[in-house]
Amino acid sequence: MNVQGFVSTRAFKLGLFILCLFPLARLVVLAVTGGLGANPIEFITRSTGTWTMVGLLLTLSVTPLRRLTGWTALVRHRRMLGLFAFFYASLHFVTYIWLDQFFDLASVARDIVKRPFITVGFAAFVLLIPLALTSTQAMMRRLGRRWQQLHRLVYGIAILGVLHYLWLVKQDLTQPLIYGGVLALLLGARLPRVAGLLQGMAPRVASRSG
Repeated sequence: MNVQGFVSTRAFKLGLFILCLFPLARLVVLAVTGGLGANPIEFITRSTGTWTMVGLLLTLSVTPLRRLTGWTALVRHRRMLGLFAFFYASLHFVTYIWLDQFFDLASVARDIVKRPFITVGFAAFVLLIPLALTSTQAMMRRLGRRWQQLHRLVYGIAILGVLHYLWLVKQDLTQPLIYGGVLALLLGARLPRVAGLLQGMAPRVASRSG
């Protein structure tokens, strides 16, 4: 079986699903064993935020990878990756509003207005909600062309996510800059000329992986 065939199997989808659950399982194990460190809330917040960003970047990588490799089956897994990004974004938000702010909505509102990194993070989360709600095949059929237009919001959401992380970190900017660099490459890969080059390379890549 070639790579394209394997990517389309249920075994690959199941393995990907389990991998996406690994960060949550890790947090649960660390919580049970007392491994969350001196500041558990900060640990959980950082971890869920990191995996939200990773999920967004993986989701955005599907189209360039499909063009480069010709593995059309990759598209079947994009929805799951996007929903896991939303799942970890939801955990990130719940951790903040529950464990950090104890549902003090007035304090949350002040943070959103006065702290730029929270402003852009909250905006990114709100924009993710309609994408998650319209991710089904039924909504794709119902919205038609508007579905694709709506889901292009993911580009702006990812940019807001990088800004959220960049403005949050006060000293070591290495990790948010890496995410920003990866995002820039993924967005650049969507430019018509670059997309054409990737598609032109697909037959050679496919022949090597087949």
